[in-house]
Amino acid sequence: MRWKVGEERTLYRDVWVHVASCDVELPDGRHLDHRLIRAAHPGAGAVIIQDGCVLLLWRHRFITDAYGWEIPIGSIEPGEDPAQAAAREVEEETGWRPGPLRPLISTHPSPGLMTSRYHVYRGESAVHVGPPVDGFESDRIEWVPLTKIRTLIDQGDIVSGTTLVALLYVLATTT
Repeated sequence: MRWKVGEERTLYRDVWVHVASCDVELPDGRHLDHRLIRAAHPGAGAVIIQDGCVLLLWRHRFITDAYGWEIPIGSIEPGEDPAQAAAREVEEETGWRPGPLRPLISTHPSPGLMTSRYHVYRGESAVHVGPPVDGFESDRIEWVPLTKIRTLIDQGDIVSGTTLVALLYVLATTT
């Protein structure tokens, strides 16, 4: 059932995010004052697999005050296509330059609240080109065996929605 969206009013806006309140009519006629977050830019990231391992960053997220493993991911800059952004993010965040990338999956991690969309690519190789440009992104960068991904998820060491979607998709489609 499609909800009817009425008036929308801005609660906050800056270059990163637009927070709004919408009058939403449910199919049964009730109204909700529903919040929504519009992301300024879509994101792109990459799952880089080489020799049975995936390139991951161990990072702290201040919003949830938690550490976890994540794939390299970030915003698509104006004039960039998603694949270019994914390759740039991998290199900036890890110091590894990915080989050719191909589309893996697109995801809306929280469609009930925000418009953010992430385009995730898969690469089968990478070359180390130096230290990460964005060294502040993570505490460490590692090639983690794909065989350990399920254990890391079970331990709560992989909780980022986009990373989970991408890695679970890889595991589900890898024979």
